[in-house]
Amino acid sequence: MESVRSSYPALADGFAYLDGAAGTQTPRSVMDAVCAAYRTGIGNVGGAFPASHRSDAIVAGCRAAVADLVGGHPDGVILGPNMTTLTYRLARTLTGPGDEVVVSRLDHDANVRPWTQTGAGVRWAEVDPVTGELPVEQYAELIGERTRVVAVTAASNILGTRPDVPAIAELAHRAGALMYVDGVHATPHGPVDMRALGADLYATSAYKWSGPHIGAVVADPALLETLRPDKLASSPDTVPERFETGTAAFADLAGVTAAVDHLAALVPGAGSRRERLLASMTAVEEHELGLFAGLIEGLETMPHVTVYGKPARRTATAYFNVAGHTPRQVAEHLAGLGVNVWNGHNYAWELTGALGIRDSGGAVRAGLVHYNDRSDVERLLDGVGRLA
Repeated sequence: MESVRSSYPALADGFAYLDGAAGTQTPRSVMDAVCAAYRTGIGNVGGAFPASHRSDAIVAGCRAAVADLVGGHPDGVILGPNMTTLTYRLARTLTGPGDEVVVSRLDHDANVRPWTQTGAGVRWAEVDPVTGELPVEQYAELIGERTRVVAVTAASNILGTRPDVPAIAELAHRAGALMYVDGVHATPHGPVDMRALGADLYATSAYKWSGPHIGAVVADPALLETLRPDKLASSPDTVPERFETGTAAFADLAGVTAAVDHLAALVPGAGSRRERLLASMTAVEEHELGLFAGLIEGLETMPHVTVYGKPARRTATAYFNVAGHTPRQVAEHLAGLGVNVWNGHNYAWELTGALGIRDSGGAVRAGLVHYNDRSDVERLLDGVGRLA
């Protein structure tokens, strides 16, 4: 942990960064990669000169890195400014009037609203507000012959719930529907195999796993070849380029590759980058859940604290309220003690509505990532305990 934490300059300020579910801090290697791209000189892609060739290489390297992270193919990696923008673009491409989509109350709004605003018919998968689980059985009734896309999260960004995505995917594929899996919250917390999940399209955001603010959606290139998004007449018609609008932030893409390499090196070892990522992210999951056991137990034993959700499989993410204090007051109190947490609905619009707390300010979210340690957990529990 000392080696991991020392690679993040921001952690030197003494704060306990338990806000990782909203975006992680950045290691020095990522900063160096972004700076190096600018120092060396880069141009737009497709040119005849060296600076353009360097940008070509950066883009190709980024696609390969993201593919290694999630178990996809580099030619199927669509890059963009963020997951929300890419999901809107793909929702408009994949669905329209006459189609149906299935969305869930468990999801971040970025995997809900883009699908409900295309003109397609919408069917809702409901969440159990007590456990925070997303029952698979309901999908057998929700998915029909008109279903074009089933959109579901691989992990809730507030409760941490990991629904049974492969079982949902089996039902979707049986009906000929596509699976669009929001992996933004899941990717930082353990190994990802999009094929094992049954994801036809898998979305992720680099700033959730120590990279710059870049989003990606990964799919089989053969699937992308069948899709025709709106695009400029003059822009490339190749896959995946035809899904990408405007000029990319090339230096940031270099930072994405560095972030994947950082994750792959968390556990020393040999093998391909994909193999090293699987080993590192397995260790990350074990580390986070080990710390989280103490965090959630500590919160649940405090009589003045209400913890939401008890999912069987989850990421190290806690969502709670403190009696007599608004979520914002709790966050401000903890910030005064050097502990960063989030408060509010955190864009889990439907889920906080189902929990009955959206209109009252939501709750407090504390999330662990791989650079958190036991002292971070102890400081959170001490700070919450003082509010009794």
